[in-house]
Amino acid sequence: MSQTEQARPSPPFDGAQALIYGAAQGIGRAVAQEFARRGARVAIADINLAGAQETAALIASAGGEALAISCDVTNDESVRAAAAEAEARFGEIDILMNNVGVIVSGNPEDIPLAEWRRLLELNLFSTIRGVEIFLPKMIARGRGYIVNTASFAGLYPYAVNRLPYVASKAALIAMSESLAIYLHPKGVRVSCLCPGPVMTGVMGAMKTWTPDAPMRGPGLQYKLKQADEAAVILADGMRDGRVIIPTDELVWAEIQRHAANPDAFIQEKIDAFARGDTGIPTR
Repeated sequence: MSQTEQARPSPPFDGAQALIYGAAQGIGRAVAQEFARRGARVAIADINLAGAQETAALIASAGGEALAISCDVTNDESVRAAAAEAEARFGEIDILMNNVGVIVSGNPEDIPLAEWRRLLELNLFSTIRGVEIFLPKMIARGRGYIVNTASFAGLYPYAVNRLPYVASKAALIAMSESLAIYLHPKGVRVSCLCPGPVMTGVMGAMKTWTPDAPMRGPGLQYKLKQADEAAVILADGMRDGRVIIPTDELVWAEIQRHAANPDAFIQEKIDAFARGDTGIPTR
């Protein structure tokens, strides 16, 4: 079999075992439900065990099978223990999704170094921990699927009041793309979900280091989506073997504008913010 043949996508859900780190609420919960609707058994690992149990109960009530696991993704042993518990219940994990994401707001000069470290541990190193556990197993089997959740904020510049988040999500996008180059010829698929404006609870838990720092969004052209819409977009993209999966296809035009002339794009953003255009969709 050629490397091209090995890299062709196949339907990843029916009869699959999935483990999602971070699915107690929001996009993670919606994705867990969508994976289950498509035939996967789902393990939900989250520090919010009550929320993970609610997600599992929703799946069970719809006729699916799910397992809730307590997990602190900043702790190596906790991540490994969650993986072992999922494997003990379901067997080999076919789909690993790293979905943990935390946001803080503030002017860059006001965000302390310790907060940068905390967000990188949660948003970036949690993914590295998950990949470190499952990558050798998937390579040995010659199959598997790794999904990492990033953000529009990592695709092009705008979220200047959330720089630790931006840095972590940009790193996840770059890591996912390079993993795809390495893994697809080995039969292991990689996708990176890049949500734009999506209704979740993540902003409600956001810590603010600069009380008057304006929130800045990706652009008024985007429509605010529901979490279940994002979950369907992700699952369809995985089915089709896509690597970068944005929740709104309009983002490609913005990425192309940025790539064509980064200096002009950055100046446009400066000018737009000066006019009072915060780029936050309201529809």
